[in-house]
Amino acid sequence: MYDRNKLKDIPQNPGVYLMKNAAGDIIYVGKAINLRNRLRQYFQNSKNLTPKTVTLVSHICDIETIVVDSELEALILECNLIKEHRPKYNILLKDDKNYPYVKVTLEDEYPKVIMTREHKKDGGKYFGPFTSSFAVKKTIEAIGKLYPLRRCNRKVAFGEKNGRPCLNYYIGQCCAPCQGNVPKEEYMAYISDILSILNGKDKELVLTLEEKMSEAAQKMDYELAAKLRDQIYGIQHIVEKQKIIVSNQQDQDIIAFAKDEDLACVQVFNVRDGKMLGRDHTFLEGVEESTPEDIMTTFVKQYYSSKPFIPREIILGAPLLKDEENTIAQWLGELRGAKVVLTRPQKGQKSKMTRMVEENAELTLKQYELEKRQKEEKKKSRLDAFKDLLRMDHTPEKIEAYDISNISGTDNVGGMVVFQGGKPDKKAYRRFKIKSVDGQNDYASMQEMIFRRIERGIKEQNEGKDPEKSSFLPFPDVFCIDGGKTHVDAVRSILQMYPNVHIEVCGMVKDDHHRIRGIIYKDEEYPLKKSTPLCTFLSDISEEVHRYALGYHQTLRKKGMLESRLEEIPGIGKKRRELLMRHYGSLNNLKKTTLEELKTLPGMSDKTAQAVFDYFNDDEHKTKSEEKRENK
Repeated sequence: MYDRNKLKDIPQNPGVYLMKNAAGDIIYVGKAINLRNRLRQYFQNSKNLTPKTVTLVSHICDIETIVVDSELEALILECNLIKEHRPKYNILLKDDKNYPYVKVTLEDEYPKVIMTREHKKDGGKYFGPFTSSFAVKKTIEAIGKLYPLRRCNRKVAFGEKNGRPCLNYYIGQCCAPCQGNVPKEEYMAYISDILSILNGKDKELVLTLEEKMSEAAQKMDYELAAKLRDQIYGIQHIVEKQKIIVSNQQDQDIIAFAKDEDLACVQVFNVRDGKMLGRDHTFLEGVEESTPEDIMTTFVKQYYSSKPFIPREIILGAPLLKDEENTIAQWLGELRGAKVVLTRPQKGQKSKMTRMVEENAELTLKQYELEKRQKEEKKKSRLDAFKDLLRMDHTPEKIEAYDISNISGTDNVGGMVVFQGGKPDKKAYRRFKIKSVDGQNDYASMQEMIFRRIERGIKEQNEGKDPEKSSFLPFPDVFCIDGGKTHVDAVRSILQMYPNVHIEVCGMVKDDHHRIRGIIYKDEEYPLKKSTPLCTFLSDISEEVHRYALGYHQTLRKKGMLESRLEEIPGIGKKRRELLMRHYGSLNNLKKTTLEELKTLPGMSDKTAQAVFDYFNDDEHKTKSEEKRENK
């Protein structure tokens, strides 16, 4: 519990405060104009606090403060810290999607138009983000048919021929700058038109093309006129689905949200030059006790802190917190480089637009909750079916699966995968390098792995380790072993050594095609019907543990093969190989070393050091794969 006497030492400057629990984890980040006054509000009479805040205060053991010069700096720092630490008691954006952008690679001499899910400061021009990758792909496809841009990654320059032109050149969808016959000025004229289209400035472009088409028709250059006509139709096709919703042709974002218990869906409509070019939705968690002002303020700060484009006007369906509105407007203006207007209309066309966005948010939230319920029901049905099949007393919430991987007993390893509530918990996966078994003995290898897993769990239990931060706690309800009755018996013999550890054991039996056929449980095989939810679930577990164990085996085998190459070098035996790998850690590090450094290693003669250096630096010693990589 936090010592309130420490509050008198808190500065009265603007800044950010980070609240921490007993484990030192950051559980809340906030900002204040006066840090001391703001923090004192948390420790007043609990009757004046919300239940969520009371719970937060009960977990505070330490408070760290960061003093800044202004409220604006505090707001920016608060946004960055929330995104970095994702504290438990802050309202958080539940958004793990990387939305697609249309990118014009202006950093290239001859730019391309591509789809990307990463926004970088690399000199390119980005449009988006968009919620539909299909729509982005169709837009890029339409642009490719309209303008013959390059699509390959060849280095191109005017007057320099580079290979043969591709098929796109012969079907008229690439002007083949790789042949060196396209002046940059001509190519950039295409790019200028495309940027106008993507910026929503198609009207001016269409008018210009119509004038050129008329001139060509008057000069009886009908071929050029027809080409310009097709261009006009193509541009209109690209933008025809853009819905005009405002008449003043401004850049605007319209934001509204819908809330249901602890979750809110915030919808953003992006209007550019009077056209709705896209829309976005984001979920906010932990909003059960939050006011509309809290939700809107949190969203605006977190959303625009990572956006490359800030519109001139932001129309809000709910007000911002009064004490933050001016600061946020100032911050957005600095990000944009010009004034940003924040409005909350009560009537008229803008009010109708916010209502439309709010209705979309309600529909999206309902759809999300419906899908969530369906997933939960599906997960529950699979686990209940597993429980019924094995006639267990309770539904198995935590399942661990094990598999062994080796080749003729070499590089013998095991893999443990964990399914929590029917879903893989990849943070809890663990790998085991089998130490006590020589040769191929899967039963003994499985016993060693299970023994080490249980011993580690008991050790952490005796140390009083928090199960939420433990790799091996709590113990699972079921061990799923990749194998038949003999494998299961081997594991049960280990469990008999621990009368206080109660874990069911079953074996996943495979058919001749290595597909799961049934489950061995208590000396009886239970067949699985194909295509049923339970069969699919257990197949997923079986394939996942096999993939995980095999991947570890392949990694070790590859590493061993690479390390054994060192013994090809004259003067390098097992001891010197181990010395080199212990000192450098990897072959890549060894390749980068100097001859002088090699000579200083203990037990390394000048002659042997020279041989090692020559091996990695003389072309005649390089492998074919290395030469291929270099040629590429």
